[in-house]
Amino acid sequence: MLDTVRCGADRASRLARAAALSGTSGKICPANLATRLLEAIIQPGDRVTIEGDNQKQADFLASALAKVDPARVHDLHMVQSVLALPDHLAVFERGIANRLDFAFAGPQSRKLAELVANGTVKIGAIHTYLELYARMLVDLTPKVALVVADKADRAGNLYTGPNTEDTPTIAEATAFRGGIVVAQVNEIVDRLPRVDVPGDWIDVVVPSPTPYLIDPLFTRDPAKIRDENVLMAMMAIAAVYEPYQVERLNHGIGYATAAIELILPTYAAKRGLKGKIAGHFVLNPHPTLIPAIEAGFVDSVYCFGSELGMERYVSNRADIFPIGADGNLRSNRALAQVAGQYACDLFIGGTLQIDAQGNSSTATKGRITGFGGAPNMGADPRGRRHDSPTWLRAGQEAGESLRGRKLVVQMVQTHQPNGAPSFVERLDAFDLAASAGFALPPVMIHGDDVTHVITERGVANLLRCRSPQEREAALRAVAGDTEFGRRQPSETSDSLRRRGIVMFPSDLGIDVSTATRDWLAAQSIDDLVSASGGLYVPPAKFLPATVAHVEHRRQQ
Repeated sequence: MLDTVRCGADRASRLARAAALSGTSGKICPANLATRLLEAIIQPGDRVTIEGDNQKQADFLASALAKVDPARVHDLHMVQSVLALPDHLAVFERGIANRLDFAFAGPQSRKLAELVANGTVKIGAIHTYLELYARMLVDLTPKVALVVADKADRAGNLYTGPNTEDTPTIAEATAFRGGIVVAQVNEIVDRLPRVDVPGDWIDVVVPSPTPYLIDPLFTRDPAKIRDENVLMAMMAIAAVYEPYQVERLNHGIGYATAAIELILPTYAAKRGLKGKIAGHFVLNPHPTLIPAIEAGFVDSVYCFGSELGMERYVSNRADIFPIGADGNLRSNRALAQVAGQYACDLFIGGTLQIDAQGNSSTATKGRITGFGGAPNMGADPRGRRHDSPTWLRAGQEAGESLRGRKLVVQMVQTHQPNGAPSFVERLDAFDLAASAGFALPPVMIHGDDVTHVITERGVANLLRCRSPQEREAALRAVAGDTEFGRRQPSETSDSLRRRGIVMFPSDLGIDVSTATRDWLAAQSIDDLVSASGGLYVPPAKFLPATVAHVEHRRQQ
């Protein structure tokens, strides 16, 4: 009882200090007082989270936090999904925070590595999204949460529009443990289109001077898809999607999976696979999925978040996307992570490095990128109990007698764009663990979860391997002209091909000379706009400079 009283008194005193700034405005705090607000409600040593998804950012509140006086606010423990902005690291550089638990760093990955190396940042763990949310509910509960939404009313109810994403999860974890929740919003309105987060979970609302930052992270320009991507996409369909009858799936982000999406209406249709594969996605609204949707391949898409420019198209396809009575998408990152883990039969994504055991990681020398949701989607869920043809066949190939297997496919070219080999004897993650003080190396997807590896050389079906030595040999067989691949004699690879463990394009009936961009159902951003009936509105960064300038002038 004493702790409850103390917690209540602490919360009340913090809110009283916040109310002194808001005055007669109730929950509304003026934007010019945002930094003073945070100094009033945050105390040294607090655990704090800033909403920063893959896309939308509580950027105004992040900036306000980076400006607090380190003499008043210091030693913070930051718990946040994504570090995407310079301000996310400025709090460490200025001595405001010193501890970090996170899931993904993306554009800040190199800077984060520097700060870890010089001791400015102490990382607790690199989490998956779902893992981090779970710990927010258990032992990493924030004392203060800084979230973001499109609109709020004066009672603090929030409308998130198509980008709900992390907001409800973060707000609930904080609000129901006596924490303080501050919401940055684009505008205050009298009536919301719908309520995504109830006002009694929100303590303070700050109207931002500018709309929150949102990045079109999942948009891939078809013009940048190369013939090698098309070849790998054809092999993925011929070696995985078709034989396993994959209907429920999640695609990672990249040109390889974008190529798959764009050849569904062409190559997959020619193979008679319409209505047989790729019907149900757990996926952000990828623009490269538009042709497959319009061709009738896709039955449903459940979304982690939205995608800038796709709002009108998504709202007009309520038969495919979860659309509310307000006419906008309802997304939820935590629920989508669960769906990706348990309701999908296939995860297919990429990586930066794969070792001889099939372990992969995006944590490399000089970069701490993090994992995002890949380890959730790219892990065989041992708790699954419902069956499907895909799950059962994968289990049978793996020699399982009591359960099936989830398909986990790593799709990676033998060399990265910078020329670095993708296949290595030892992951950089092992050295990073030693330098950063991690108990274990930050492996993104463990090799024993991986079922297939696809490169431009061929496909390694690891389900059919019956020993660690066979798995390693299969990986070397598809590693191409790398030191890793050259260490294996061709006779070993030929033996694996005869047994169907390794499949080269010709083994799948694919003529490499025909694997070209001609298969793409859309070959440019303009083609995607046309396929959408003009509903897709590409962000300026994907338009020619002259067009983007005209569009910018038109919107002013």
